[in-house]
Amino acid sequence: MQEIGSISYSAGALLFLLLTLVLVTGWRGRLQGALLVAATAVTTLWAALLAWRGIGGAVPGPAVQITENLRYLAWYAFLFGILRQAAPSGRGNGRLRAGAAGLYAMVGALTLLALVPVASLHPVVALAVEMKLRLGGDLLLAVGGLWLVELLFRNTRPEHRWAVKYLCLGLGVMFAYDFFLYSDALLFRHIDVHLWNARGAVDALAVPLIAVSAARNPQWSLDVFVSRGVVYHGATLVGAGGYLLVMAAAGYYIRLFGGEWGPLLHTVFLFGAGAVLLALLFSGQVRARVKVFLNKHFFNYRYDYREEWLRFTHTLSACKATAQPRECVIGAVASIVESPAGILWTRRPSGVLAPVAAWNMAPPEGAVEPPDGALVRFLREREWVIQLDEYRATPELYDGLRLPAWLGAIPKAWAVVPLVDRNELFGFVVLTRPRVDVAFNWEVRDLLKTAACQAASHLAQLDAMESLAEARQFEGFNRLSALILHDLKNLIAQQSLVVDSAARHKHNPAFIDDAVRIMSHSVGRMNRLMALLRKGLTDAATTALDLESLIADAVRERAATAPVPQFTGAGVAVTVLANRDRLLSVVGNLIQNAQEATAKDGHVRVTLACESGRAVIHIEDDGCGMDADFVRERLFRPFDTTKGDTGMGIGAYEAREYIHELGGDLTVASTPGQGSRFRIELPCTAAPAATSDHAAPEPEAIGGGGGR
Repeated sequence: MQEIGSISYSAGALLFLLLTLVLVTGWRGRLQGALLVAATAVTTLWAALLAWRGIGGAVPGPAVQITENLRYLAWYAFLFGILRQAAPSGRGNGRLRAGAAGLYAMVGALTLLALVPVASLHPVVALAVEMKLRLGGDLLLAVGGLWLVELLFRNTRPEHRWAVKYLCLGLGVMFAYDFFLYSDALLFRHIDVHLWNARGAVDALAVPLIAVSAARNPQWSLDVFVSRGVVYHGATLVGAGGYLLVMAAAGYYIRLFGGEWGPLLHTVFLFGAGAVLLALLFSGQVRARVKVFLNKHFFNYRYDYREEWLRFTHTLSACKATAQPRECVIGAVASIVESPAGILWTRRPSGVLAPVAAWNMAPPEGAVEPPDGALVRFLREREWVIQLDEYRATPELYDGLRLPAWLGAIPKAWAVVPLVDRNELFGFVVLTRPRVDVAFNWEVRDLLKTAACQAASHLAQLDAMESLAEARQFEGFNRLSALILHDLKNLIAQQSLVVDSAARHKHNPAFIDDAVRIMSHSVGRMNRLMALLRKGLTDAATTALDLESLIADAVRERAATAPVPQFTGAGVAVTVLANRDRLLSVVGNLIQNAQEATAKDGHVRVTLACESGRAVIHIEDDGCGMDADFVRERLFRPFDTTKGDTGMGIGAYEAREYIHELGGDLTVASTPGQGSRFRIELPCTAAPAATSDHAAPEPEAIGGGGGR
């Protein structure tokens, strides 16, 4: 029997010790928190002494009595401290002080009485001291504790009782059990051993109740935090365990009294009970109800804002990788209130708001809201979450708002959440009724508004990214068009030269041969440009090219214009991966720019070298040159030209962009009046290109006297 009592008081001592440690780590220096820590610490010491005594430890009787008196004294001080904060000044406060003085005096008297050596007294007197004074005093102490608990609960405002009700319940259980124990002892003139042994376990039951109240009262200066995840999973584990115990008992009963069908019914019943348990654990509605119950009864706020914000942010980040990001955003907002479906409206360029996405439901037809409509105007001006049940019950809260007819056609519509981005109404979300009854209060409203602001920013960024992608598509098309126009300009210039020379040289057979070759070359170039227009720049095929042969073709093509470019090869095979037509156009454009910037008696030199595994092309002239500001600000700016109506300002820009696409680099060194030097670096491949990879050599431009 003593071992049972020792286990009971050990459980009480362990739980109160854990509570004391938690309170000490969260204490922030205020008196009320110190009183609570003192009360739990003394209770821990009291239970530990009784547990040690239960296993035969040498604990003097007066030490146990004094420790128990200190236990009452510590809890009295804590309760009086709360009552002094809650009770108004005046007569009521005076009665409180008088009651405190009486209880403290009683504790002091019983402590002194515990020091009286009862063994030295007359047996009759000793019995009277033990049975009347000590047990009667303990009974009065329990009554005093019950009086304080009742006084605390009664003097607490109804709206604040949620913060102290678990404290009153826990201490009320402790003091009520003491009252029952000592009443029974006075009635039967001895303490019941079973009641005495159970006292430690009963006091242990009060620990979680006291902890909940401590967490709900920050004015006690106690930072006690219980994770919602721990409470939720712990409640799930306890509930599942209790369910399995009940089902096991029922299965045993079926097996015992089921006759020859007993084993069969027992097996079927247990597997059926397991299936029901799994169905309950995976039920979204059941989980939502459990969360609402725990948040309502165990926490001072409905939401754990840190976890909610992290979850919401993580969900929005994951939405970027989904095929339907807007539906994902609706689901993220709806999950805050356990809503199963929703519809998103966003603003069009015209200003009207139209449904763009729906999650788990279909949007209503014709649900387009004008920018000057009552709903849009209310959401833009007030930025309120419209809760439809509240709107129907108290419409005066919404300043006479008239909701559109299409909103009533949405089944189970529950709330309209505005999406505000940069102080402008970006859109709104209509959520359906949650899976469980959610009390729509300020906390739910503020959390929805805050989450909606972040969702609006995310959706606005999504729209901006889509607009940017569309603009890039048009930019690519415009770049392609500019490139083709630039090459067509060069081809037209060649053909114009043929037309201008035809009247003078049409009887010259050599001219006719050159003209045919130029027209053939122009047709081939235009066919390749048409293919490039159909496929786009990104689809232009790349092949291994002999770079020396390609540069020689570009120089030969520009040899009809003075000054004639001079080419010096590398002496070894240099191979690069590129599209022949585009790279040929890049080199040709740079040679043409050098010729146009140089006098006819000047020089343009093109050299090819291989340095550290990279092909290096130099195109240099001794022309007019460029200053540093022009090179930095204007040379590579598209559509900026110094050639008037004859230029497009696209050659240098397209040359640099394509060189970068190939993994190379294009740099310029220029001095006004001394000339310029363009340096092209390209990565080389391991082997030279095959002959079949090259197009046929381009024909030479018309040269000599007859060609010009």
